[in-house]
Amino acid sequence: MTAQVPTNAILKSDLHLQSLSFRRWRRSIETIRLFAPALDAEQENMKVENMEITDKEGIVAIPGALDLIRQLPDDRFAVVTSGTRPLAKARLQYAGFPWPRHSVTAEDVVNGKPSPEPYLKGAALLGMSAADCLVFEDMPAGIQSARAAGMRVIGFSTTLSPEELKTADAVLPSFNNVKVEFKDGNLKLELAAVQSHLTVKN
Repeated sequence: MTAQVPTNAILKSDLHLQSLSFRRWRRSIETIRLFAPALDAEQENMKVENMEITDKEGIVAIPGALDLIRQLPDDRFAVVTSGTRPLAKARLQYAGFPWPRHSVTAEDVVNGKPSPEPYLKGAALLGMSAADCLVFEDMPAGIQSARAAGMRVIGFSTTLSPEELKTADAVLPSFNNVKVEFKDGNLKLELAAVQSHLTVKN
């Protein structure tokens, strides 16, 4: 089974990571405020970030992600992440990715995921409407953010089960299941189902 997905731009989030904690569902400062309201969130956030920047354990590219990036024009995709810019740069570098031409990080938004703000800003950077964007996500908060922004979403079951990502338009095990074609200024993605959990909504 395959599904053709015409699109004009691609937005990706944290998909260089194979394993993520709850913290990665949203900006770390928001998580600290939620679980430790008595602490100085700004100060604690700096401590957490400094530890994470130096931590390379488990930071690997999802299979097929680097190949996909190499096929995309740099003005047709953006990285939209809940991490800060220094953390995102470090993590991408550890996984072998170049820093993208367009990015939205924690410093660029007032409201992080699941708010639609991060993905709407990503679309604005690309000069695209939300309806013309396709999002790759591996967290429910990110899927909710993209959905609220009016975008289509492909979920990746690299961190959570397909059932936990069921609000995405499709769920895939890796980027090896995604083929991209860029022709006459248009992007076309082919999603190949190699596992029974793939679902594609009309």
